[in-house]
Amino acid sequence: MKITSIDVYGIQLPLFEPFVISYASYDSMPSIIVKITTDKGHVGYGEGVADEHVTGESWESTFAVLQHTLAPKLIGENPANFEKIHEVMDKEIYGVPTAKAAIDIACYDLVGKALGVPVYQLLGGRYHEEFPITHVLSIASPEEMANEAENRVFEGYRSLKMKVGTDMRKDVERIQAVRERVGDEIAIRVDVNQGWKNSSTTLQALGRLEQCGLDWLEQPVLADDIDAMVEIKSKTSVPTMIDEGLRGPREMREIIAKRAADKVNIKLMKCGGIYPAMKLAHMAEMAGIECQIGSMVESSVGSAAGFHVAFSKRIMTSVELTGPLKFSEDIGDLKYDVPFIRLTEQPGLGVTVDERVLEKLTVMRERIAK
Repeated sequence: MKITSIDVYGIQLPLFEPFVISYASYDSMPSIIVKITTDKGHVGYGEGVADEHVTGESWESTFAVLQHTLAPKLIGENPANFEKIHEVMDKEIYGVPTAKAAIDIACYDLVGKALGVPVYQLLGGRYHEEFPITHVLSIASPEEMANEAENRVFEGYRSLKMKVGTDMRKDVERIQAVRERVGDEIAIRVDVNQGWKNSSTTLQALGRLEQCGLDWLEQPVLADDIDAMVEIKSKTSVPTMIDEGLRGPREMREIIAKRAADKVNIKLMKCGGIYPAMKLAHMAEMAGIECQIGSMVESSVGSAAGFHVAFSKRIMTSVELTGPLKFSEDIGDLKYDVPFIRLTEQPGLGVTVDERVLEKLTVMRERIAK
């Protein structure tokens, strides 16, 4: 089995509502879809959602790297040779994990379909039967966030992830407002997306939030400041999670060595796809650090890929892959049973891509073939 063509699509996924985090606001999500076809007629889909603030990649640069650098080198390769596929990509260009993730995911989808098994069977089999899903609250006023939180709890959600990080004092008000509105039984996770910058500001905030019973605090400081995470962890009883500060094995080694966090957020877009994500999960497992599979707000394709990783590993204790619930139009049909996600036994990613919708949302496209 050999790759004969790779189609690259630059698409815009329409959101029901703007998605607002500490450093950006999105009216639609720019995504790159990859379609790989083999000489046996098998087809697989992958996805890359870039974030300049996390990996240094943009929507346009990811498309260009796939078009000019990665795809031409992979024509003729066997998509089932995952280690070699990554070796070829890594030799060709340093970094660019989002572009590599799009290829990686498409290879897993294709191989799963060719063998007639779900991707999680390629990763060691299914461990989890279901995961509760968390609703993500975009940054807004304290009252608006409290209102949305109340509505989502009414819909059945038992956990909320709050996006904050614009102003520490206002963020404290936001968190307090949501806690007061939903009561003590609902889990609240706070994601600062690096917005509090340093340990001093973070510790001030935590001092004001002692009565809020947070599930955990995610990436309050700048991504590269692992030592600040060590200090925060040593001075608070609130569990801490590293997200942007974890991209690959180098950061994971430092996190493990310094015991810098209670939990790590593994994202396929940060590390290069399913294959590298499994390596990070194994490292965390050996160190006894719990893992979450997180999201860059991907479509059904990228979200399903993350779920297959999460469902295959015991060390995965939470997921935050709710992109498809935010889109007014999606290219795939990943099904949620709010407030849970359960995977099917369909081969590959278990997602059927609607080519008509894909074409409709496509802004730029290129085919690379033998």
